[in-house]
Amino acid sequence: MAEREPLELSHRAARLMDLLGMSEEELCGVLAVDPLSLLSGQLEHRPELSILLDLLDELSEQAGGAVLRRWVRASGPGGQPLEMLLRRDFAAFEDALADLAARGFVLRRPGE
Repeated sequence: MAEREPLELSHRAARLMDLLGMSEEELCGVLAVDPLSLLSGQLEHRPELSILLDLLDELSEQAGGAVLRRWVRASGPGGQPLEMLLRRDFAAFEDALADLAARGFVLRRPGE
């Protein structure tokens, strides 16, 4: 019997995971899909995937992937961007991205 190759994520889903340093579980939450849908490549029709990648592409060129991966888990004025995505509050995430683009990644001490 021939050995089956493991299922792989779609290229775009893998790119989103890489850009934001998300786990497969987090990506499932953001896209509101189950793990089987994620692994079977049934994500290409998800409009959120295209929109998020479009929003992130230009910023990733300016800021770099490492900054985005750190930023998405940092608390900002509106909360943690990853939590916004997991709540599927894409408008708040877009606002947070606009703030990042305008101000840059600002680190603050707690209480500042």
